[in-house]
Amino acid sequence: MPRELLLQVTPETAANEVLLKDYLSKQIKVSPNEIQHITILKRSIDARQKAIKINLKVIIYLKGEAFQETKIELPLYKDVSNSQEVIVVGAGPAGLFAALQLIELGLKPIVIERGKDVRGRRRDLKAINREHIVNEDSNYCFGEGGAGTYSDGKLYTRSKKRGDVTRILELLVAFGASEDILVEAHPHIGTNKLPKIIEDIRNKIIEFGGQVLFDTRVDDILVKNNEVEGIVTQNGDKILANKLILATGHSARDIFELLDKKKILIEAKPFALGVRAEHSQELIDSIQYSCDYRGEHLPPAPYSIVKQVNGRGMYSFCMCPGGVIAPCATSPGEVVTNGWSPSKRDQATANSGIVIELKLEDFKPFAKFGALAGMEFQKSIEQKAWHLAGETQKVPAQRMIDFTQNKVSADIPKTSYVPGTTSVEMGQVFPGFLSQILREGFKEFGKSMRGYLTNEAILHAPESRTSSPVRIPRDPITYEHLQIKGLYPCGEGAGYAGGIISAAIDGEKCALMIAEALK
Repeated sequence: MPRELLLQVTPETAANEVLLKDYLSKQIKVSPNEIQHITILKRSIDARQKAIKINLKVIIYLKGEAFQETKIELPLYKDVSNSQEVIVVGAGPAGLFAALQLIELGLKPIVIERGKDVRGRRRDLKAINREHIVNEDSNYCFGEGGAGTYSDGKLYTRSKKRGDVTRILELLVAFGASEDILVEAHPHIGTNKLPKIIEDIRNKIIEFGGQVLFDTRVDDILVKNNEVEGIVTQNGDKILANKLILATGHSARDIFELLDKKKILIEAKPFALGVRAEHSQELIDSIQYSCDYRGEHLPPAPYSIVKQVNGRGMYSFCMCPGGVIAPCATSPGEVVTNGWSPSKRDQATANSGIVIELKLEDFKPFAKFGALAGMEFQKSIEQKAWHLAGETQKVPAQRMIDFTQNKVSADIPKTSYVPGTTSVEMGQVFPGFLSQILREGFKEFGKSMRGYLTNEAILHAPESRTSSPVRIPRDPITYEHLQIKGLYPCGEGAGYAGGIISAAIDGEKCALMIAEALK
């Protein structure tokens, strides 16, 4: 009978099939030749001690024991060309996985995406990087695949209780992702590989009778007697359906404003805000792995750190080993940062958002905006950064120790942020209480990670799109909006997800709830 084992091995052993087979043969007291196959179920790194170990969960098949390679395949989709239609606004992970689930349930999705297809987005990303031109409908946040497509493709989620994480990962594998994402503790696809997967998902939606409309922005939601009737596009075209999944992402401010204007219930939601810190990857490796040289069998080291500072949580967010910092503004006149890594995570620098949890009381200066107070707070900081950086997509920047000492940096070395940097005292970007927490927090970070607090680390501001500043309330059982029948707020933009996996799960659940309602 196949044996399942938990074990710790050296990175060299984990990376070499022959060495691993020899090690396991000694553990179960058989000859290496008796081992037919080893399936790795889970893999993680234990870097708590100087001698780094790899944790593995494996199944061992000996000769004579039944073993068959399993191929992960897509569900058996049926043609839905003539089925009941459901409008899905947004082609990020929530919208795309909602559309796939609708097809599986025999319903026809009409996916409305304000931005361009995944390949068409590239020209607009180049324009913001090289020419400082922001296309409000096509950028790092908007367009096919959503924000995660060109800002990393991280698949790690703590939201195991939200739904079936494995199902989402297996669907991604069926669409072309490496099977490693089923094994790694912190799975990651990479910005260079995710676009092709997104394109294949869209083609599958169309193949089975769904529609996907690009360059189509929703300008109005048609509501009669508190029930959805459809949407109106920027061209004045009407698309009618009485079920609508609203999966527009955390940066669709025009949608939040539309809902507020139509007196459709929304509420302000706390989020986190701060800076994006960039170190050399070599330094992070030396801190995390306690070594001078990482070696070929270990991946570029990530880090995760949390501190309580003045009663606030300050923590690393969306950490990108071997990655770069990207300009993620969605409108002219603002500066926003985020980070991403290619699949090999082979860039020379590491970056992470370092953010502070906000409270609803922080938005009091913007109370006149009601439910949009948090959004206006967020917007004010992004606009201030734009002015301080010379009204371009250059980013306000400061060396880390200089920031803790309220000192403008005499110079800023070239960083991975392509549009460039402007030396600024970060205290000018943020309200005083946030600047103070960040200063004290970085000193605390330096005590926990020796070498982290260094003037070779460069801070870029702001990191402000960590999550939606608005929640669109829905029934916890039916997922339907509390006020508008047929409206299903979904994903990050509605305040119910935080990343690719949790957004995809939420999209599937909304589709399931619609199918249930239609019964």
